[in-house]
Amino acid sequence: MIVYLYGTEGCHLCEDAMKLFQLQPEVEVIYRDIMEKTEWLERFRVRIPVVQLAQNELDWPFTLTELNEFLEKSS
Repeated sequence: MIVYLYGTEGCHLCEDAMKLFQLQPEVEVIYRDIMEKTEWLERFRVRIPVVQLAQNELDWPFTLTELNEFLEKSS
């Protein structure tokens, strides 16, 4: 399964979210820095980190349990 994680450099919450994905070896995370595209910055600026799978999004804060539930429902 491939998911997108939107964040930016220096975001400690984004680092915390990535740590949760380290516990999910079956999930491939593609990190997208919101500073790379204006539309990402406008959309996710105050929401990061944000996980996106298909058309569904999960905003921080989330626990490992909530992440697993999101992945299960969205796949």
